[in-house]
Amino acid sequence: MSDGREEVLVDRDGRVGYLTLNRPAAMNAITDRLGRELEAGVRDLAVLVDVIIIRGAGHNFCVGGDVPELARLREEGRDALAELFLSFRRALAAIAEAPVPVVAMVEGNAVAGGFELIQACDIAVAAADARLADIHSRFGQVPGGGSTQRLAKIVGMNRALGLILTGDRISGTDAASWGLVYRAVPPANLEQAVADLVTRLASGSRAALAASKRLVRASAEVSLEQGLDLELEAVLDHLVGPAGDAAVAAFSEREGQR
Repeated sequence: MSDGREEVLVDRDGRVGYLTLNRPAAMNAITDRLGRELEAGVRDLAVLVDVIIIRGAGHNFCVGGDVPELARLREEGRDALAELFLSFRRALAAIAEAPVPVVAMVEGNAVAGGFELIQACDIAVAAADARLADIHSRFGQVPGGGSTQRLAKIVGMNRALGLILTGDRISGTDAASWGLVYRAVPPANLEQAVADLVTRLASGSRAALAASKRLVRASAEVSLEQGLDLELEAVLDHLVGPAGDAAVAAFSEREGQR
């Protein structure tokens, strides 16, 4: 249950936005309110910054749905229960639609809905000892935050079914080797590793990064030929548009330094 505090803290430092899941006493368990605040935070920051970081308060990323709220909504009926899942789904859709990279900074526990939030982010960096799992099957439940739809596309059918059907836990190191996260680093280096990544992302062309993100995400929904057509259109639009001048100048400068 909510205690009245903001469940997602929103902050901005220059061109970098920060969203902190702010229920540390509950290991940042997901409520309807948290889902709604996460969606609003992503959409608000996306027009103001070049990169968004999502992390959890209290050295845990997120442990999935809030059990007391789940039980309460179940008593209220199917429609009330559905809203918990739909608010989270809308938050994950906002991440996909944001024209900037959204980076998950993963430490501690990242299970169930937290595990699904990682899958929805554009890039994830994890502490090597982070604990990731889809634990729904351990409690006789079905994933409700996207694992059944996203995970196989990320790690392959065999590993996805293994993780979902057993509830097995993997480390941040395992997650990196499987392609579930971009990189795993020693826990003491996590903050700096994310800061370094964000600096690189924020120094790039906003227009180019937005186009590339859109194309990669679209690739899961269209045929190869359709995707290549979309890529060609995006490249031509970019090069003949205002951002093309800077892109051509950057290539020319590189050639001149050879």
